Order: sequence, then structure tokens, then C-alpha cells
Amino acid sequence: MNWKIIKKHIMTGISFMVPVVVGAGLCQALGVILGGPNVKDAVGSFAYIIYKVGNLGMSTMIIPVICAAISYSIADKPGIAPGLVVGLVSAEIKAGFLGGLVGAFLVGYVVNAMKKYIHLPDSMKGLMPILIIPFFASLICGVLMFTVLGTPIAYFMDAMTQFLANLSTGSKFVYGFVMSAGSAFDFGGPVNKTVSLYTTAMLADGIYGPKACHMVACMIPPMGVLIAWGLSKLFRKPIYTNDEKENLKACFPMGVCMITECVIPLAMNDLWRVVLSSVLGGSIAGGLCMMWGVESPVAHGGWFVIPTFTNPLGFVAALVIGSVIMGVALFVLKRRLTPSQEAYGIDYTQADDGEVAEVNITF
Repeated sequence: MNWKIIKKHIMTGISFMVPVVVGAGLCQALGVILGGPNVKDAVGSFAYIIYKVGNLGMSTMIIPVICAAISYSIADKPGIAPGLVVGLVSAEIKAGFLGGLVGAFLVGYVVNAMKKYIHLPDSMKGLMPILIIPFFASLICGVLMFTVLGTPIAYFMDAMTQFLANLSTGSKFVYGFVMSAGSAFDFGGPVNKTVSLYTTAMLADGIYGPKACHMVACMIPPMGVLIAWGLSKLFRKPIYTNDEKENLKACFPMGVCMITECVIPLAMNDLWRVVLSSVLGGSIAGGLCMMWGVESPVAHGGWFVIPTFTNPLGFVAALVIGSVIMGVALFVLKRRLTPSQEAYGIDYTQADDGEVAEVNITF
């Protein structure tokens, strides 16, 4: 199986799952804000109802949705119903997000095999999508998940949960450091997306700390490049071209919304300095978030969802510290630009007759 095809199916599942995570997670977090940490005990109150709506979505919907979406990506509409069933089986046996992924691929390929090898008379072909495939695919894949595939996956997920819960303070810092280094590395690129997939999987399994590390590392690069700009003005050291300054204007609103891709144009002009500064600030902030017990119940949202975090002040402190570290590092590392470089972003070497003989792009 081609990895690009596997990635395509998984990303389809993620695209279906993320709205469920965001919607249900925000409802759950709003219920906690309105009703306090013991809202689950205030049965019947308005805050409890909001919390319960989100809790049901987070606890019962996420794994079936991603399982059904992946099997749909593999086998089209006939994969949806058995995908939902196998996703519920995975949630029931505590196989979690990983079990949902395995079950989704199992369903998808079983359904494709049934479509390929089961041939019915023309008068009975209408039964395939509404009876034959849903019944036999749910039966085969559900039983396999209960009896063969699900148990080792459930053991693995439980061991991972216990490992994260038992990390010492120092180990938590290292864990958050490494997690956020990947998130801050390529500004929404493949490494960032891989960490996003992992942290969203942890979120689906009720482990909220990794997602906070990922979010803080995504929010730091836009803030860090702006702090570097402010330092360049304060100390009269020009480090950005005029074109880059135009790009900087979009960084604050996009950073507020946790859109880190706005840094890519700046990084492409000075790759290693921007990446190194981003990884340094983001990884330290992620380590602090993990060490301080910051957790995010939602997958996205930027500054607007910070009140829903556990220890939101700790998250803000880590965000500020990481942004300042990145900004200072980038300011120190970047070279001072000449007036012509600042204006045009290029060096001109002129011939004796005044014509431009050579153009060197500044990196």
C-alpha cells in the first residue's frame, strides 16, 4: 500500500473528525466555565446540559466518525455504516483512536473485497449496499475487532495513558519539549501535521496535555516574528525587508487564530534562522505547558479558547515566554540589512556603466 494513499485516507478521517472535536470540546469546556469543575454532578442544570452535550460528543462520537470517514474514503458510501459500527466497537473495548484507524482500514478493504468478489443477479443487486455489505462487513469486522485486533490495541493505549500519567516533572518537560519542537518546525507543514494528528488522537482518548503543547507551539511563530520586528525598531537594527514588513502585518490576527502558516514567506527568505528560533521558543513553551499541567479540551481556536484550558494562566505564561525567546533569538541571529536590502530584499552589484550586472537574493 502506497503511504500517500494511506495518508490521504487518514487525512479524510481527520477532516471529518476535527469539527466534531471542536464543537463537542467547546460545549464541554463552556459547561465547565459556567458550572465549575464539578458541573458533572449538577445534574439538570443548564451548565450540566451544555457540558453533557459536549461530553457525549467527545466520548462517543469521535472514534466512530473517524472510522466511518476513513472507510468511506477507501470504499465509498458502503463503508460508512460498518465503519460506524466498528468505531463504536473500538470505543467500547477502549482501543481508542488507534483502534478506530485499524478498524477503518479493515472495514474499507473488506467492503472493497465484497464489492469485487460477490456477484448477485441483476434483480438482487439492489440488496448489496443496503443489506449484504452492511450486515456482513459489520459482522466480520466487528467480531475481529472484539476478538483479535482490539485487545492488543487496548492494552497498548492503556499502557500509553499510564506512561503519560506517571511522568515525573522533569520527564514531562522533556516530553512537551520534543512534542512542541515538531509543531514549531515547519509552520503547518508535514512535521507539524504529524504532531497534530498524534495530539488529536490523544485528545480523542481523553489525554489533553499534548494538544496544549501543540497549540502553544503553533501560536508562537507569528508572535515571535513580531517581537523580533519590535526589537529591530527599538535597537535600530533593520532585519526585515519592506516586503517582509507587509507580510508581518498579517501575523498578529493570524497568530491570534492559531494560523501559523503566515510565517512561511518570512521563513523562506531566511530559513535556518527562522526555523531555529521558532523551534527554540516553541519547544521551551511546550515543555513548560506539560510541566505546569496545562491541558486543552479542544483541537483548535487560538486565543479564543484559552479560557477553556486547565491552568489557562500557565498557558498564557508559556506562550509569552516562548514568544519572547523566539523573538530575541531571531533578532540576534538575523543579519543587519543595508538600506538597499531593506528596500528591495536584494543586493545590487553594478557594472561600470551603471547597469545591473548581478543580482543576489538575500537569505
